[in-house]
Amino acid sequence: MKTEKIIWILRIVAAGILLQTLFFKFSGAAESIYIFSTLGAEPYGRIGSGIAELIVAILILIPKTTYIGALGGCGIMTGAILSHLFVLGIVVENDGGFLFSLAVITLICCLGLLYFNKNKLFNLLKLK
Repeated sequence: MKTEKIIWILRIVAAGILLQTLFFKFSGAAESIYIFSTLGAEPYGRIGSGIAELIVAILILIPKTTYIGALGGCGIMTGAILSHLFVLGIVVENDGGFLFSLAVITLICCLGLLYFNKNKLFNLLKLK
């Protein structure tokens, strides 16, 4: 019972962060445009990553597909973190590192979800 509560907390935090950033990506917020212009991926990277994050968030919230969403979330957040570390910097447009922190928190939640769903993940990787 306690494990199930932890899993739901991880799901809600990861999906919540992913979903709340969609507004900024899809509305063309100045910070999002700056980020993806700096990465050389504006507007397609911004919109494409928003669509990917929407799909991942939905998969995370559905118990049968949580591990697939968490795997996708790990990939997306690893890309975001690496972009911050090597191109953007941790602080973007005087945000105090807030976006970087959200990416790290989301990655940690997704890794936790993968840990709790490791049997499903291992079954996915089995070759028949």
